Parts: sequence; C-alpha cells; structure tokens
Amino acid sequence: MDKSIINKFYNLDTDQRIEVLYKMGLISSDEKIILENQSQVLSIDNADKMSENVIGVFGLPLSIASNFLVNGKEYIVPMVVEEPSIVAGVSSAAKIIKNSGGFTARLKESFLIGQIQFIGIKDIEKQISILSEHRSEILKRANNLLPNLVKRGGGVEEIEIHKINLGQETSIVLHLLVNTSDAMGANLVNSLCEELSVYLEKLVEAKTGLKILSNYTDRSIVKIDAEIKTNFLNKNGYSGEEVRDGIINACNFALSDPYRAATHNKGIMNGVDAVAIATGNDWRAIEAGAHAYASSNGHYKSLSKWSLNSNGNLVGQLLLPLKLGIVGGSLAANPGARLGLNITKVKSSSELSELIGAVGLAQNLAALRALVTGGIQQGHMKLHARSVAVSAGVPGQFFSEVVREMIDSGEIKSWKAKEILEKKIKQLSKTNQLKKDNKIFRGSASGKYILLGEHGVVYKQYAIACPIESAVDVIISKRSKKSLFVLSGYRNIRVSKGSEFFEYFKSMVKIICNSLNVDEFDAQFEIHSRIPLAMGLGASASFSVALCKAIINTLQLSKSIEEINQIAFECEKVNHITPSGIDNTVATYNSAILFKEGKSIETLSNDISGSLPIVIGLSKSSSKTADMVRTVNNLYKQNKSIYQNIFNQMGDISKKGFHALKKKNYDELGYLMNISQGLLNSIGVSNPDLESMIEISRSSGALGAKITGSGGGGSIIALCPEMELNISENLKNAGYETIVINKSTKFYEK
Repeated sequence: MDKSIINKFYNLDTDQRIEVLYKMGLISSDEKIILENQSQVLSIDNADKMSENVIGVFGLPLSIASNFLVNGKEYIVPMVVEEPSIVAGVSSAAKIIKNSGGFTARLKESFLIGQIQFIGIKDIEKQISILSEHRSEILKRANNLLPNLVKRGGGVEEIEIHKINLGQETSIVLHLLVNTSDAMGANLVNSLCEELSVYLEKLVEAKTGLKILSNYTDRSIVKIDAEIKTNFLNKNGYSGEEVRDGIINACNFALSDPYRAATHNKGIMNGVDAVAIATGNDWRAIEAGAHAYASSNGHYKSLSKWSLNSNGNLVGQLLLPLKLGIVGGSLAANPGARLGLNITKVKSSSELSELIGAVGLAQNLAALRALVTGGIQQGHMKLHARSVAVSAGVPGQFFSEVVREMIDSGEIKSWKAKEILEKKIKQLSKTNQLKKDNKIFRGSASGKYILLGEHGVVYKQYAIACPIESAVDVIISKRSKKSLFVLSGYRNIRVSKGSEFFEYFKSMVKIICNSLNVDEFDAQFEIHSRIPLAMGLGASASFSVALCKAIINTLQLSKSIEEINQIAFECEKVNHITPSGIDNTVATYNSAILFKEGKSIETLSNDISGSLPIVIGLSKSSSKTADMVRTVNNLYKQNKSIYQNIFNQMGDISKKGFHALKKKNYDELGYLMNISQGLLNSIGVSNPDLESMIEISRSSGALGAKITGSGGGGSIIALCPEMELNISENLKNAGYETIVINKSTKFYEK
C-alpha cells in the first residue's frame, strides 16, 4: 500500500481521518485513542511547568500532509499551522514531485556551534597561536564534559578560531562544533561553553565574554533536490511550460530583490515551521538560522533556486540550515510533540531534517505555482471561508453548505455566513415538519453509572447502578435499499460503510431482528448519544435498548419491557462477552437498582437516584470492559480465595450503600464509596489518570470518589452535595471533561 497517498482525505470528518490513519498502520491503537480523546493537547499543569505566568493552553490545528516520497521512502507529515491553504498546497506539490520521482535529500554533516568569546586581548595573534597549539587538549577536555553524548556517538568534533572586529577592538571567538547526535542539544552546548571557559581563560590569560550556542547552523545544511516533469505542472488553463517558466522567473526575482525574497522565504518557512512545531522542535531558532543563511553573501536572497535542465524539466533546489532533535527538549513534556514525531516514522534527527527540508521545497513550489497561475488568493478562498464559518458559529450539520454558498456569493464575511445559516435553519424546520407528517420511529434509553459493586457483580455479588436519563435516542426513518448510520451528540460521525462503527451498528440491527423473529431491514438510523463511548457509562447497552425500542415501534410490534431487556442483554454479549446484565437492565428500566445475578432486582424511585449530587469525571483514555473483566478474571484464577474475599466485601458494601441511598445518608454513602475505591485499586483496575481525578475530587470537598465501570481508563464518580460545580470546574482545570448530575440538571452539563 502506498502510505503517502490518502485519497479524498479532506472529504472525511476528523474521526474518519483518524480511523484511516489507524487502518493504514500510520498510527498505533494507543495513538488512535489519544487523538479520539484529544489527549495529545498539553495539560494546564504541564504548561505551567514549562513557562511562567501561565493562564491557559493555546490551541492550533494539527493536520496531516500526504504524498511525500523522500530518498525513496514514503512519509505522512504532521503540520501544526492555522494559515489557510498551506497543508492542501504542500500535499498537492508533494504529489507532483512524487509523480516525477520524489525528493532527493542529503544532510552531509550536522553540527551545533557553541561560541566562546574572548575580550580584552592585547596580543591577538599570540592567543590564536596558543589556542591552535592546544587544539587536541581543548577537544579532549570538551568531550570529557560530555561523557553521555560521546557514548551515543556524538561530541565535539572540531574547533574553529575566528577574529571579530568590534570596532574599538578585535575579539577572538572560539567555535565548538558539536555533534549532538539525535538530541536538540541547546542546553547541552550552553553548559559546555560555560564549563569549558574556565579552562580556556587560564590557557589564554584572558577573560571570556559571551558563552552560548549559535542558532546560525551553517554546519548543518540540508540539501533538497527535485526534478519535475513539465506535464505535471499545468493548472487553471496554463500549460506546463508556462507554469515552469513562470516559477523560474519568480525565483529569479527573489534571488535579486530582498523585498520579494522575504515573502518568498516566508512561504518556505510556512511549511518548515509547521512540521517543526508538530515535532517539538524550536521553530524560532530555525527561522533565525534560515534568514541568516539567506543573507550569508551580504545580500538577502531566496533560499531556493528553480531552473530549467537539458530535458526541459523544472529543477528545484533548497539549501537550508536545520539542526533538529528527536529526543529531549519539549518532546518529554508535550504529548502532542511525541505524537507528531511518531507519525513521521523517522529514525534519526538527520532524517527529520531531510523530511522537513522536503516540506519546505514543496511549500515553495505550491506557492509559486499558485502565484503564476492566477494568484494565491484563489487557493486561499475556500479555506478562508471555512475560517469565517467557524468564527460565525456555524454548526457542523450546515457547515459545508454555508461555506460553499459564501464562496459562490463572493461575500466571504461573517454576516453572510449568518444570513445563509438563518435560511438553512428555516429550511430544516420545514423538513422536520415533513418528517413528522411522514412518521419517524424513535427509541430512547438511559445510560448508567455504577455507584458501588463493579467487578464484584461479575462474581455474583450485589452492585448498585444509577441511570443517566435520556442518554441515547435512536430515530429510524427513510426505509431504503442501503443502511445509513449517523452518530451525533457527544460525537458527530457520518458512519462509513465498512468502518468499525458501521459493522457494529449493523450487527446490533441483525441481533435485534433475529430476536424479534423478523427480517433484517435497511433504513436510515440516526443515533444521538449524549454520553461518550467506551467510558464506563453504559453507552453500548443504552444504544441496544434504544435501537430495540425504535425497531419495535417501526414494525409496530408489542413487546414487554423484560423482553426488551433480554434482547439488549444478547446485544451486550458482542461487547462484553460475559456481561453481568446490569447495564442493559438500568438502560431498560431507567431506575436505580440493586442488582445481583439470579436475584430479583430491587429498584429505587428516580426521585432518589435522580437527585444524587454526582459529578462524573472522564479520563483521557477509553476503557474496554471485556479486556478489564478478562484481566481481573485471570488474576482471580491465580488467587481465588483472596479475590473472592474482595468481591464478597464489594457485595456487602453495595447492600449497605443501597440502604444509605434510600435514606439519603450521603456521609455514609461517600464513606462506602471511598472504601470501594480501595478495593478496586487492590485488584489493579485503577491508573494514574483515574487516581488524579479522584484526588482532585476528594481534595475539593467530595464526600466520596471512585472509579465507575470497569476501570483501566473510562470514568470516575464523585459524591459532592452542594459542591458539584466547584468540583466540576477543578476537574476541567486539570484537563478533564465532566458530566454533572443533580437536582437542577436532570441530565448533565459538559
């Protein structure tokens, strides 16, 4: 499979793009979950450790550029940039170059330069001679200061001695050429310069001035070449030859005129900086070095050169100083940078430099090709319209239509977006009325949170589960030849045929129809879920019950509530293999229950359970119930007596908790929740994320806080009378999403 090409990637929604990257093997299952939960975003706590006076985390789009073929290897490139048309342009240009054979990239050497300045020297030539004579000793002492780097194959490989005219005096500057291996090396080189200067001051009997690295990395120049066949260049009615000659003329302009060169080079850096940010590299240092190199002959000029070869093809070359790292720096602190670097699949800092250099040349080609075929605004228009639609608050269901109509009108303005949106809403209102006239069939069900007794319930112990009312709605309309599933609410997805979601939803329809002894049918299924999936809140059971009710209503069947519960239980076997039955029971009956397999169910009125002052905290990773149940079962088999004793305690706590719940004795209930959390911790289903939320909740005033559901990710619950909003806010400040359930909010506030 050609992994650098992703057809129609721009037509997919964000969830579908993540799914495509996963199926192509470009991201791991863990990275897929990270992106789905958006947990690659820097947390406020980590941000506060990285900088001063932090008040928040500022976001930028993380995008994917495709079609890169560099030195015969295919790449998908992460880019962090908000400017319209950059990602689309660079992907298009990379495809043109790929079709012509790809990029050739070479980084011959890669040194970071440390500078040590000597000041107040009277006999310049004598001191230069001393430094030259002690070259070997200087190298030896320098590398003795870098034992770990030397072990990794790096170290100081050369020194250079320069005379600098300061006007009133002449200064000596010693350059240390450091191979930093795969590290960025800034702090390392700064420390080296400072420590080595003590020895050097004694050696030359002079004081040192500045001791710091240089961001002018002219000893780490990446060279990127590309030869492009003319027939791939035609655009907007311009022939390939016209485009080729236009690009060459535009480049010659930038080679001669600094005003044009500044904009020309800014375009190159649009691509370079975006990948540098996505991989955690210092884009400011890269910018400084690039512009210094553009002025290296005393005249600021283009970093790239485009020319015609003997075959009549367009030849591009970019020389760019790049000293990058794939370890250290912000990579350790920023999960987004780690993710971006993983997406590139590079194995060394040199390979990353070659890839980023190729992005720079591709971006330059994209900009010049746009300029010489009708101007750059044409390419910006659609993406600018998208930005305007976002700022105007256009919701997802109308977004594409509003963008298209804005472009067609020629008025890409916020007022125009709002005007079009208003018309769309009126049209939708009419459509909804028609739907009522044509009949639609609905089914609704509750979600759930386990108050006490999870895991113990699998081993025939009592557990308490409470409903999250109206968690999932399923609407069936438009009986058709093909099934269509649309998921909205907590996540908005138009489910693609063949995707994991599609196959799951389709299998649920089949199980339900078989259980009802009716033929499976195709239709449009609209699933509106107000709770997240795979977070321990019973979303799958809620969907099964709601879908079952909707199908029964569609076919005008008559089934008891217990029959619906049993069908939903069969559906749950797909997800949980050996489900306890508690999720589907709460979803079906919509009431708090004391549940034990094989025992009659005790229920509580919604006046009691619905008024529980509960905050649900959502961790940054999902949880697969079947996996966690299987893990605990394996441990149970190894230590049956110990684990059975733990499960028995869980059952006893659940019974006591049910009585406390009936009496609304929240102090007792909170106490039991905290004990329950200790037991859950003892069987290994907690993790640092869950523990962090529990600690935040308790320290903020919660009477009790614990995992809800299978653990290993997912969610926690906190019992917090009159403290719901305060605890919710504290969890949000720590980077977690919350659901608040209390008297005043029958469902929840996100």
